Amino acid sequence: MAVFCGAQGNKFLFSNENKLLTSWLPKTIKKALLFPEFVDSNLKQVSALKRSFHYDILKPDALKQYIPVMDALAREHLDREWTPNALVNVVPLFKKYTFDLACRLFLNVVDAEDIKRLSDPFTLASQGMFCVPIDLPGMAYNRAIKGGKMVHKELIRIINERRKELLEKKETGHQDLLSKMLLVTDENGQFCSEMEISNNIIGLLVASFDTTSSAVSSVINYLGQLPHIYEEVLKEQMEIAKSKGPDELLTWEDIEKMKYSWNVARESFRLTPPAQGAFRETTKEFTYAGFTIPKGWKTFWTVHSSHKNPEYFPEPEKFDPSRFDGSGPPPYTFVPFGGGPRMCPGKEYAKLEVLVLMHNVVRRFKLEKAIPNASPAPVDGLPVRLQPHEK
Repeated sequence: MAVFCGAQGNKFLFSNENKLLTSWLPKTIKKALLFPEFVDSNLKQVSALKRSFHYDILKPDALKQYIPVMDALAREHLDREWTPNALVNVVPLFKKYTFDLACRLFLNVVDAEDIKRLSDPFTLASQGMFCVPIDLPGMAYNRAIKGGKMVHKELIRIINERRKELLEKKETGHQDLLSKMLLVTDENGQFCSEMEISNNIIGLLVASFDTTSSAVSSVINYLGQLPHIYEEVLKEQMEIAKSKGPDELLTWEDIEKMKYSWNVARESFRLTPPAQGAFRETTKEFTYAGFTIPKGWKTFWTVHSSHKNPEYFPEPEKFDPSRFDGSGPPPYTFVPFGGGPRMCPGKEYAKLEVLVLMHNVVRRFKLEKAIPNASPAPVDGLPVRLQPHEK
């Protein structure tokens, strides 16, 4: 494996996607969560899916309709999980919120029991897929494989039920991602298989469950640690709140006003990125910086080699949202969502989810980290003390 570092390394990998490199995942991860034979062989279906909706449905224009849903669910979540408590562990709470939201938007699944049938085994799979890959009873990886199979079984059930509904009712107006997937055909007019659709949904759930929840937890960490940053975010969000009725939900226009809040979020992602990088596989032999990388080798790009580089970010350990004023950092230096043709298609979705949660949390509570020196990116939790604002 060749690890590429810095802005030049990022630029080379992102610019040569589909030329010298292709996407790649370790077999252990595919075995835990995906149908591997469909990941590797059914490329036509994958490209058909991507062309038809993956990028279209996650573009800003398509995402505008999601904002009121995100806002309403965020309010419900805070009422139920935060308001009754003086101390909350934000990481598992945000994982629950992001998974519930993904089920609602991607699958149109809203019943708590239906979501639990997906979330319980999904948690097993996600917790064990990066563990030592020993498939023996009692091992985390063994539980991950079992959890992955249970998730697929439940997804296939949901997919078949939705396909039946679409055929019987002849409806084409469904707005959730699953309904759109079921209506996609390739160049030969063939619909995608249940297993291919299941794999694609799994990919989206992984991103929304781990990556997005990690991103918003990172933001809350710094808001609870840096009172002067929190006060500026609160000021911006209260200005937006004052322009709306008490029960009026957020809109795209409101999101566009959250410029300082988004700078705070991006600085949080710089210091504690939601993902550490990504794998690729070489499709041709090539030379980079005097090194020959053979065909079939794996590559990895890493965020910290540029995010913490003082050449690009002076005083890199300092939290400074003003880094993102104007045109922001130089190209290929700030890469929490990757770059090139395979930049995370959920970047705008994550942005909306983070900003909607920031708006609702800071308007209701003053935050304080219960453990001041705790890691900004804890695996198991981030205890935060809540002080409700006086009404």
